[in-house]
Amino acid sequence: MIDTVKNAESTPDQEQPYKELGLKDDEYARIKEILGRRPTDAELAMYSVMWSEHCSYKSSKVHLKYFGETTTDGMRSKMLAGIGENAGVVDIGDGWAVTFKVESHNHPSYVEPYQGAATGVGGIVRDILAMGARPLAVMDPLRFGKPDAEDTKRVLPGIVAGVGGYGNCLGLPNIGGEVVFDESYQGNPLVNALCVGAMRVEDLHLAHASGTGNKVILYGARTGLDGIGGVSVLASETFDDSVGKRKKLPSVQVGDPFTEKVLIECSLELFEKGIVVGIQDLGGAGLSCATSELASAGDGGMHVWLERVPLRATGMTPAEILSSESQERMCAVVEPANVEAFMEVCQKWDVIATEIGEVTDGDRLVITFNDEVVVDVPPRTVAHEGPVYNRAIQRPADQDELQANTPDSLPRPENVLALIKTMAASPNLASKKWVTQQYDRYVRGGTVLAQPSDSGMIRIDEETHRGVALSTDCNGRYTKLDPYEGARLALAEAYRNVAATGATPVAVTNCLNFGSPEDPAVMWQFEQAVKGLADGCAELGIPVTGGNVSFYNQTGSTAILPTPVVGVLGVIDDVRRRIPTGIGAEAGETLLLLGETREEFGGSEWAHHVHGHLGGLPPKADLQREKLLGQILVAGSRDGMVSAAHDLAEGGLAQALVETCLIGETGARVFLSGDLFTELFSESAGRVLVAVPRTEEQRFTDMCTARALPWRKVGVVDPESNALEIQGLGELPLDELREAWEGTLPALFD
Repeated sequence: MIDTVKNAESTPDQEQPYKELGLKDDEYARIKEILGRRPTDAELAMYSVMWSEHCSYKSSKVHLKYFGETTTDGMRSKMLAGIGENAGVVDIGDGWAVTFKVESHNHPSYVEPYQGAATGVGGIVRDILAMGARPLAVMDPLRFGKPDAEDTKRVLPGIVAGVGGYGNCLGLPNIGGEVVFDESYQGNPLVNALCVGAMRVEDLHLAHASGTGNKVILYGARTGLDGIGGVSVLASETFDDSVGKRKKLPSVQVGDPFTEKVLIECSLELFEKGIVVGIQDLGGAGLSCATSELASAGDGGMHVWLERVPLRATGMTPAEILSSESQERMCAVVEPANVEAFMEVCQKWDVIATEIGEVTDGDRLVITFNDEVVVDVPPRTVAHEGPVYNRAIQRPADQDELQANTPDSLPRPENVLALIKTMAASPNLASKKWVTQQYDRYVRGGTVLAQPSDSGMIRIDEETHRGVALSTDCNGRYTKLDPYEGARLALAEAYRNVAATGATPVAVTNCLNFGSPEDPAVMWQFEQAVKGLADGCAELGIPVTGGNVSFYNQTGSTAILPTPVVGVLGVIDDVRRRIPTGIGAEAGETLLLLGETREEFGGSEWAHHVHGHLGGLPPKADLQREKLLGQILVAGSRDGMVSAAHDLAEGGLAQALVETCLIGETGARVFLSGDLFTELFSESAGRVLVAVPRTEEQRFTDMCTARALPWRKVGVVDPESNALEIQGLGELPLDELREAWEGTLPALFD
């Protein structure tokens, strides 16, 4: 028997499984207060998914508002859409707009690695599509447990295959990301997916259902039983140590990239013809989200006939239809006069399209199933007026002890040259070629730079060669030691990576991955990280345009390292002047180190890999220096003064030298002064290694001096040596370095 509104009114004491759906006692009581009765099964399903942590941000809202408080009008000047929309949109000039966003699909990827990662890519691509843009490229910041652990060997290959399989089938290049290993991610890998797309400014679309009588059309794949409970339960609770690896499999969506590819082309033609009033993709929370958010953002109500929804499973209940997270579906609002044209475009692309509802002049979302009312709710209470928690916040009791446990007493190596090779082969610093070779990085022909470059870069305009660069970054060890400073460091490195390619950073997205919000220590980390990121963006003058919060990333009581992944978007007016990461084969080019090196080893890769140590304070970020450094690099690119640039981060100067030589397949001679260990392995922020033609050295260094940017000459390019030679230590043949750098991941996962 279908549970109707009429039945709910006559059976007020009927027990309902609200706790199993993730609702608390007071939340269930609040729903009954809103409705003036108990909810129907379908209404309960809607509220439970939309009020989940994943959809409602109920534990993070009070902190996320700080982004808005610190964003000035000047920072918003180029922002066309921001926090609260499907994705952020910025004006990049010449009539072009770019939209980008990063989101998480962590728990589904642990349960079912391939489909969890694949549908994470599919979902973020539809977010970009829903803004009216053509998706152009994807990126994948990934985190895993110990590289030699059995569970890592289970999840990593499947996740990489899922990211590659879905993106490759869509014909979208994967231009960058991260692969990081740490024991804290054991049993809770992080799979963050980013997509970037472009459109003309006038083609921007937003999610709203306006205009009484306008039709609501569901188009794309049929609705099935997969993904039910995905956001209300799977993404909004921690994994218990005893959870079986396939226990939650029904909660994981199943993706079909070929259906999504057709859906993309169909949607873009609909946008081009101007026959869409509002649009919303169906991802987390499925139809519950699409209908309630469209109605809530519009100027009226909505009536939906649920029996019209095309199904791929028989006997589905209204609650199941509303909760299903089946992939490759979109919901559009269309004027009656344009419905026929809409259907013709869908028929052309062989996309299923069904008129399932209409915009009404009321203020209710009414959903019927075979002429019975199963949902009658104020849509805003579902989509935007969920519970808001001001969770307890407490600085961890052991935070002072953690910071006091500095790496100062750790034994320094006797053989520094051997350590360079050892560090190059460490899992976190080693080449990620084993991963990226499974991705198509150059499909569509717009890719200018891709991993292992500092940033990915794609061409937006074929005529002017205008393009954008993107980088993601976060060092969870830094954030563990100091969440405020760790978030600023993540922002600083992503900003620096973009600037190192010659692009001007203009906007930020983020994916904030943390443990349980019910843990006061986790909420302290979260609050500090949000403030650090917001303050950092204000200092740099670039806005946060949107993002995602992922809580409950822990196994039992053990939380992951706090991991606020930061993505930075930069604009370059001509991609032909981009700066590569690898040094070229022109002999005698000068290697300059820009920035200052200090003895900063807290949270460093050396302390982690060699000594298993985590303690002290992370490096200090100087964002004004980062801004100046970026301006110098952009000027160097524009005026042809810089032939290569590589930022210094994990592994310090030693790793930057290894990578710039191996990527450029060119040797170098390096001469350093002072303590060689500190010079080579310190992880001080705000530094970039650049190669400058001899004819431009004086002009470039004069510019640095005039603008008070510290610089010093540290070497020369030497293609004849086929080695990295460090004066006073000896030389490392490039063949040996390449074997060490590229051999680690294949040895672990082939």
